[in-house]
Amino acid sequence: MAKERDEHHEEAEIISIADENGEESDFEVIMKFEVDDPESKYMAQKYMMVVPLDDDDQDDDGVDEVYAFRYEEEGEHLTLYTIEEEEEWDMVEETFNTLLAEFD
Repeated sequence: MAKERDEHHEEAEIISIADENGEESDFEVIMKFEVDDPESKYMAQKYMMVVPLDDDDQDDDGVDEVYAFRYEEEGEHLTLYTIEEEEEWDMVEETFNTLLAEFD
């Protein structure tokens, strides 16, 4: 089920992500950003935040779960990497919250 956008917004970017069993689910990309802090060990890394299109992936309050990935793009090929280091996750979460506050 694709989410409709009005004519003032870009069309949603939808990607399919396979789980550990190889089953694919569709996600909407809600934000992409690149780390541009030269003092960060994650400098020039690209990240994306996605939400599942399946309504079953909501928390108890009916809010979509947000997932974060580091990614690389080569032409049409997209490779996603899970964020495993706590320090990296903290940086991504802080950046996401900062960018989200700027949009509000």
